[in-house]
Amino acid sequence: MAAAIVTNASAAGFSASVAGTGRRGLAQLRHESPDACVVGLTLPDLDARRLIELARADGIDTPMIVVCAQATEDERRQAARIGADDYILKPFSMNELVARLRAATRPLARLDDVEAEVIEIEELRIDAREVQAYVAGKSADLTPTEYRLLETLARGRGRVISRDEVLQKIWGRHLSYRDRTVDVYVRRLRKKVDDAAPMHTFIQTRFGVGYQLEPQPKNKSA
Repeated sequence: MAAAIVTNASAAGFSASVAGTGRRGLAQLRHESPDACVVGLTLPDLDARRLIELARADGIDTPMIVVCAQATEDERRQAARIGADDYILKPFSMNELVARLRAATRPLARLDDVEAEVIEIEELRIDAREVQAYVAGKSADLTPTEYRLLETLARGRGRVISRDEVLQKIWGRHLSYRDRTVDVYVRRLRKKVDDAAPMHTFIQTRFGVGYQLEPQPKNKSA
């Protein structure tokens, strides 16, 4: 499978290599700074959970795509909980994997894009040049996928964006039954942005439809 991934990723224009173990993969993440990483949920020496935990602890924010063996909601949630930016279920097509890789690396390719700019909404600042958000002047320490979600909501400010639209824009797939990927990432964003903001909440739920970025005062009586 690893050889097939390298062959297809290389044919799509990526420079790809294989790390045979989790520890080798972690070393490559530390020293080579790849644009994305595809990792199996179970590895011979270091499982995906531990690999991602160690990478994030080192400040490595490389997008991680976890390969899951079963199409269960529990595994989907687990992939998000361990800090993965995306997951792909076996069996999968190589075309789908390449699409996920392109979606994962898109923010890095946009740094010099004409759309790159700073969006400021109350005490929230979203800097497309740095691919990061700041709350009251402090970094929110967003992962690349968390940033893409926040930016997607911010650029559609005032408009309710459906879960399906978010999935298509960020993960390159349509919403399926019981898929809670967007909800998991919204919860993570709220912890890093809404909980940290002193004056406003920013990410609002529109039940039955989706999400909207619109600042609401935390203390309406003030």
